Formats: sequence, C-alpha cells, structure tokens
Amino acid sequence: MPLETRLLGRTGVRVSDLCLGAMMFGMRTEQGDSCAIIDRAIERGVNFIDTANVYSRGRSESFTGEALKRNGKRDRIVLATKFHGAMADDDPNMQGASRRHIMAACEASLTRLKTDYIDLYQIHRPRPDTAIDETLRALDDLIHQGKVRYIGTSTFAAWQFVESLWASEKHGLNRFVCEQQPYNLLDRRVERELMPMAQTYGVATIPWSPLAGGLLTGKYKRGESAPEGTRFANTARMNPAQRRRFNENVYDVVEAIEPLAAAHNVPVSQFALAWVMAQRGVTSPIIGPRTMEQLEDNLDAADLTLTQADFDAVDQVVPPGRMVAPYYEANFGPHHFRV
Repeated sequence: MPLETRLLGRTGVRVSDLCLGAMMFGMRTEQGDSCAIIDRAIERGVNFIDTANVYSRGRSESFTGEALKRNGKRDRIVLATKFHGAMADDDPNMQGASRRHIMAACEASLTRLKTDYIDLYQIHRPRPDTAIDETLRALDDLIHQGKVRYIGTSTFAAWQFVESLWASEKHGLNRFVCEQQPYNLLDRRVERELMPMAQTYGVATIPWSPLAGGLLTGKYKRGESAPEGTRFANTARMNPAQRRRFNENVYDVVEAIEPLAAAHNVPVSQFALAWVMAQRGVTSPIIGPRTMEQLEDNLDAADLTLTQADFDAVDQVVPPGRMVAPYYEANFGPHHFRV
C-alpha cells in the first residue's frame, strides 16, 4: 500500500508518514544502491528525504542529489538537510550555528544536492555557545533569499525550542516548524515535555532512530553474538554512547515485544516502527535503510495497525516517559547567552 501523508506542523505542506533518512548513503551504501533505494522509496509513496552535511562529510548529500537528478523527481520531494557538525578538522569555524558557518554550509549543501533550494533546513544539535537569535537571523535571511523554504531543529529540549519561538516572535523572524527527536520503544523521555510542547505550538515531529540504531530489529539475541557487520557486532569499537544503549534491558524489551509482533505476523522491526508512527503528535519517523531489503521491511510497517492491547502491553514494559537505553546526545543547556 502507498504511504499516507501528514501535515508538516502548521505549514500546510504534506509529507509521507515515513521519512527516508540518508545517513547510510556514502558511508555503508554506495552510489548505485543509494539511487535504487531512493527510487524505490519514491515509488512506494515517500516524498520526504532527510540528510545532513556531516553524513560522510558531504557524500550523503552528493549521493542524494545525484539520485534526484537522475530520476527527475526533485520537485516532488520535500528535501531536508542539516548543518552544525564539523566539516573540517583544521577550521573551528566550519561547524556550529553562527551566521558565518550557516551561510557557507547552505551554499555547499545546495551544490552537493544539485538544487536551487532546500525545503527544510535544520540545526543538527543545540548550540549553547551561540545566541539563538544569531542562528535565526541567518536562517531567516536564507528564507528571504529563496534558498530555504522552512527551518527546523534536531534534538532540542522543549525549553530550547520554546525559547526559539519567543526569539522569533520578539525579532519578527521565521520560526522553526519542526523538531527531530530521538524516540523509540527503548527511550520515551520525549513524552514528558517535548511531545506536549510540539502539539501545543503546532510543531511537526520527525523522530530519529525509531528502531534504536537496529536494537529493535530483533537481530540481537540474549546470549548470542551480534551478527557480523551489524552496528553492535564489535564491542571493542563501540563509542560510549553505544555502550550505554546496548545494555541488558534491551533484551527485556525485545523479548516482550516479540510475541506482540508475532500475533500480527510481522517482525519486531515493523512492530517497533508502527508503534512510533502511531504515537500522538508524531509526523514522520525517519528510517535509515542500508539495503533495499531493510527499506522494504521498514515501509511495510506502514500497513500495520496496532491495537489498544498492544499499546497497553508496551506500557507495561517501558512506561510512558521512561527509558531503558538513553538516546539523548545533545547539550540541553544552560545557554551562555539570552536573547
């Protein structure tokens, strides 16, 4: 079945209820496969693609731009990218949320994406050392120049997002219209403040890592070695964040979800993704397939309708607002500057 569409917050723009994330493109997925995945996603009804300049230092954007040039579908796609991450190791100003970096980063992204405009331009993480009105003024200028249509955030705390709305109101600047937040069955903390804030202010939410970086696919089994080539196969190479995520509690959740998924005759991955899609206030979870097989599995989750009994069972395992594997990786303040 083709995907449905949902409003991107209060903008009037409609996006598919799954967003194709391009983080793997240029990293573990080469150009030909990346193009094929994008083509297939569009065929299945995806009209929303998200990438970032920092993904493989520009390769993801380049691969995405090439795919849309080849298939001629750029004008049908709501194309999103992000700035903030370091784009060079020897220049401290090629990162962050300053006007200087934003202007340069946008021009570089436009070139790599082979487009004249970016539909949604997002700050990848909060930046406490930069006043929010500095960032908003630069983004507002890009909108007035026609290079950016809408602006958004990623992994902001609720108070940081609301402060940005206040700054936009105070200075007469375009406001952020959406927030990308970490949200999955292992980490439900955004339900405390972020999700109610988003619903109150008409903010679209675009959850990232709805499968918890693969931990909710069912491929990791208690007492068994992680499959070769997977993200958590080499424990010696895990960074601190990965070690915090991959703990014994993960198995408890997955083992509790397995019979719920089996009752619907679907894999754990589809159940976990369908659960995020069904949460109140969610606009479009971001899937990040590495292969065509993973793409098809993810897209099929849109056909699954969960029951109230399913939601109640999940709440017994991971209560609302709680977490068993932390996914926050941002600086939630305090900021160094007030507007």
